[in-house]
Amino acid sequence: MSKNLILVLNCGSSSLKGAVLDNDSGEVLLSCLGEKLTTPDAYITFKKDGQKHRVELADRHDHTGAVGALLDELKKYGLDADVKAVGHRVVHGGEKYSASVLINDEVIAQLEACIPLAPLHNPANLTGIRAAQAIFAGLPNVAVFDTAFHQTMPEHAYTYAVPRALYKKYAFRRYGFHGTSFRFVAPEAARIIGKDVKDCRLVIAHLGNGASITAVKNGESQDTSMGFTPLEGLVMGTRSGDVDAGIYPFLAANAGMSVEEVSDLLNKKSGLLGISELSNDCRIVEEAAAEGHEGAKLAMAVTAYRLAKYIAAMAVAAGGIDALVFTGGIGENSDAVRAQTVAHLAFLGLKLDEQANVDVRFGKEGIISPKGQTPAVVVVPTNEELMIAHDTAALSGL
Repeated sequence: MSKNLILVLNCGSSSLKGAVLDNDSGEVLLSCLGEKLTTPDAYITFKKDGQKHRVELADRHDHTGAVGALLDELKKYGLDADVKAVGHRVVHGGEKYSASVLINDEVIAQLEACIPLAPLHNPANLTGIRAAQAIFAGLPNVAVFDTAFHQTMPEHAYTYAVPRALYKKYAFRRYGFHGTSFRFVAPEAARIIGKDVKDCRLVIAHLGNGASITAVKNGESQDTSMGFTPLEGLVMGTRSGDVDAGIYPFLAANAGMSVEEVSDLLNKKSGLLGISELSNDCRIVEEAAAEGHEGAKLAMAVTAYRLAKYIAAMAVAAGGIDALVFTGGIGENSDAVRAQTVAHLAFLGLKLDEQANVDVRFGKEGIISPKGQTPAVVVVPTNEELMIAHDTAALSGL
């Protein structure tokens, strides 16, 4: 019996993440990760039924070669004919898109026009789209945008206090990211606390190597911490989050650094890595902090404090708070980050059940605040791939 399988692709400049999902059950039948693409050392690792194996891509080391290797893998298991559509994570849709769309020439032109807004991400996303169109010829392709969910933000939330001409000419404004995750998590969190998402005030923290927080009121984004780029907002793995823009002229004058060098420092050498001087991996920093490493302890303290401040701010945007929601790799698994953060927020009525906080990890969902406590504190594992698959199936008429 034929299935409706959806291929979900997430392309970086030298990487390709892929997953083949059964749209009806949500089951991931095959996943892959292509690395070092565009170099002679390129390879792709496939995972099926818990087993992994690696395929070298030396003779076809670009994204098209990686997607071709994926098709070969699907043929090996007789799954290729069941793939009915391809969904693509696209980082930036600008102001044009507030929902996912079927990809055609006009959409591709719009994505190209958005390249100045996401110069590292959109070209890679376009590369993945073209690779899928070539290898899976004839299948519908759908773009699912990180920015789309945040297009409901009011003007006063997305406007920066800079000359208005910068918005009119360059579309300089807050866009926000992680939108597909927030769109999946919001109704799940509402369900867990027994409310309708259309009558709910949520503050959702998506915490991973990249991290952002969003105020969701009645199912719609009201404000978010990431801005014009994914650099703004929370402390992240290697990104600084909020920092005084005066650091650019200061480091130019005193350290002889160029704009590009300062940007590289803030994006790739800051955050947990920069403060701890140890690692960008929260698990390593957390363990070192527990062992008394001063840099790691400070990194954890700064991260939790900054996050707590943003939670309070997002409660303003949501008009109150029915639940604080943690998601993303760190949000779902780090009971320490959750505990340190919520400890700052007793004045908002937020508390944790210590045992529940430890128990609800590693793919589990649930309430981690004391029974009957309001606002609730909730953990919801995100599933961006499933969200992309559902959108892709719906727009492809499956």
